Amino acid sequence: MNASNIILNVNGIEVIYNHVILVLKGVSLNVPEGSIVSLLGGNGAGKTTTLRAISNLLQGERGAVTKGSIELRGERIENLTPADLVKRGVVQVMEGRHCFAHLTIEENLLTGSYTRSSKGEIEANLEKVYNYFPRLKTRRTSQAAYTSGGEQQMCAIGRALMASPNMLLLDEPSMGLAPQIVEEVFNIVKDLNDKEKVTFLIAEQNTNMALKYADYGYIMESGRIVMDGAASDLANNEDVKEFYLGMGGGERKSFKDAKSYKRRKRWLA
Repeated sequence: MNASNIILNVNGIEVIYNHVILVLKGVSLNVPEGSIVSLLGGNGAGKTTTLRAISNLLQGERGAVTKGSIELRGERIENLTPADLVKRGVVQVMEGRHCFAHLTIEENLLTGSYTRSSKGEIEANLEKVYNYFPRLKTRRTSQAAYTSGGEQQMCAIGRALMASPNMLLLDEPSMGLAPQIVEEVFNIVKDLNDKEKVTFLIAEQNTNMALKYADYGYIMESGRIVMDGAASDLANNEDVKEFYLGMGGGERKSFKDAKSYKRRKRWLA
């Protein structure tokens, strides 16, 4: 990984909730500008907490970064507000989409433009969102509550794009979606990366899909990074195949079938 083009550097952070519960235990990762980086692991591994630490959304859950540093283009950002980060081009799409149910799709999208002051820029961004998500244009007058999960996920990503970000943090974008919709969403992510040069950090349990589209990946367990590498290398790694892709040996397995201490021993050997 080329250190000269790193846009985001997370260096040995620890996160504690309620002054007691240690959730992240020295997490370090780098995100090069213009790349797609996947943060992989099972439920409870620490992926969401890592994204919330980066976007400074921990305070509402009585969490705090107690050690380490987070830098955006070399600037420490741990003490910035989420709004400050949006103004610097970093926007998070939350797990579960969180669309405003009583608003229309277009009204939801426009809420993402609150940091933009130019009417022309807002209109251009809206048209760009509709170009990438034509289904949203068709449903633009529908209340979000009456749209599908896939449409709501597209709306959540589109709302983030209205802020003209250069980096998006996506938390579990595939959650609850049919496989063909997941493929459609990830294809759009790839298009945004290729054509708009948006950098992505994606927290995802769907390891197969995430590694298919990512340039680089980090695997988390129990609040730690236990393995990282080029996405193609991870996809071909025997341990990753066994515990995360269900391809080990002659029968399908999942990482739930193995005790975590055995997995960690193998990762760190």
